[in-house]
Amino acid sequence: MLTRIVAGNLKKRDDGETPIIEGYFSVFDTESEIYPNFFEKIDKGAFNGTLDDDVRALINHDTTFVLGRTKAGTLELKTDDKGLFGKININPKDTAAMDLYHRVERGDISQCSFGFDITRSRETIDKEAPYAVHSTIEKVKLYEVSVVTFPAYEDTEISARNKDYCKKQIENIKKKAKLAFRKSRLKERIKKCL
Repeated sequence: MLTRIVAGNLKKRDDGETPIIEGYFSVFDTESEIYPNFFEKIDKGAFNGTLDDDVRALINHDTTFVLGRTKAGTLELKTDDKGLFGKININPKDTAAMDLYHRVERGDISQCSFGFDITRSRETIDKEAPYAVHSTIEKVKLYEVSVVTFPAYEDTEISARNKDYCKKQIENIKKKAKLAFRKSRLKERIKKCL
């Protein structure tokens, strides 16, 4: 499972009866550098077909701290033009959840993330820098959304997913990029000779 961090999106509110934490767990069409020369963005249709799945809201991707769940109706997820928006109805009897709610209220915690698998993506090669890869995630399988405490971008993103898997995936994409670049150069040379 992969994760991505979204900074500064969480807010708390109270609807009169239930404390709520809400915000954007993913933002569309915003490119981030995942590794050197590997850039990624989430397509607007990436979550189509996965929001009806049984998705959980967690604290720091920890499955022992469940804040809400779509199946239980305590987590609501929807997409709009900006991204994946979520609303978590906090259980006032859950002390860990209420502690988190108050941390969001004070502004101590304002970041969020989501856990997913990529089921379809599209990669392009930067013509100016032939080995820079730009990946657009077109489809995902969403497992969870998380309120996160400390999103040190490099460390959190890499430690939250399988490093070896990501390195292999990026190396394969780079090999394909190099091969495509060589093919295009060869085609240009053949055209000049003709």
